[in-house]
Amino acid sequence: MRRHFLEFKQSLHAAAGLDPTAGAATANTSAPRIAVLGSINVDLVFSVGRMPLTGETLAGNDFRQVSGGKGANQAVAAARQGGEVRFIGMVGADGFGSAALRALVADGIDCSAIGIADLPTGVAGIVVDAAGSNRIVVVAGANAALTVERVEAAASQITSSSWLVCQMESPPASVARAFELAREAGVRIVFNPAPAPGQLPDHLLAGVDVLVVNETEAGQLARLAVTDAASAAAAAALLRARGAAIVLVTMGEHGVLVADGAATGARLLPALRVDAVDTTAAGDTFVGALTVALGRGAAIDEAVGDGQAAAAVSVTRMGAQSSIPTRAEMLQIKYGVGAADAHAAPAS
Repeated sequence: MRRHFLEFKQSLHAAAGLDPTAGAATANTSAPRIAVLGSINVDLVFSVGRMPLTGETLAGNDFRQVSGGKGANQAVAAARQGGEVRFIGMVGADGFGSAALRALVADGIDCSAIGIADLPTGVAGIVVDAAGSNRIVVVAGANAALTVERVEAAASQITSSSWLVCQMESPPASVARAFELAREAGVRIVFNPAPAPGQLPDHLLAGVDVLVVNETEAGQLARLAVTDAASAAAAAALLRARGAAIVLVTMGEHGVLVADGAATGARLLPALRVDAVDTTAAGDTFVGALTVALGRGAAIDEAVGDGQAAAAVSVTRMGAQSSIPTRAEMLQIKYGVGAADAHAAPAS
């Protein structure tokens, strides 16, 4: 079965015009090169009018199976914003794994560093209520098999990139090794430590160029309650003191707090107003779009604006990767331009 799956992966690359041994043959040399190390899941999404109570059986309104995983979501978001993306991760030799690979390759992502584990592909059960709020249960499966040795085997994918993006749905030791490889090669790092671990070693924060956390994660990592912009700024200051150069605290409808050591202090960039139906991939969409903008040379506030615009589009749609917008769609909501005018919009 493993041999069959390897042949399947190679056939997917060939169909998309990609070389499974050398990366993207059709790569855009002007696009920022982004390596994403992280999780690959298949999301099982249940739509309900309200969240069920403990012990309650509740009739749902809809069910969808979509590709997800924080790492895969962020890779897709970066690819749809025009990044040249290569992915480092693991899947199982099963139907969920083949579906996940097919989705990534369809977005032009180099999957040559995705390995096959003797474990099922990661899955997430997601319950979304009528207000767009969600509750998620994740089973890591094959994601747990992304070992340090696997990361070292994919070192060239990291060291030949401009930016590395990581989360915490992969083994911490593997994330740490990826960071070491990136730092040695001068590759800049965007780190989204979600789900937030009970303890995050300082060596993981040291040298991180951009740390992206939501209010809950900021509070957990800084060990203080984050309830407003002032407390978010206090948490960000503590995280910067531990080694992160820039800390972004995403605060949902309130915006994004930027802490970068500016003389004027931390600042809150307001969010775009939209009618949200599903927030599942909003944070991942933000990270992917942010990284591409930074890779194009945008200043941090401009890059945050791209991330906010992309996330604003994503929350108006159901699902994870199915909700992630293209660059033209992001520009439409940010600047009011259509796809035909995308290249005329301010650089980001």
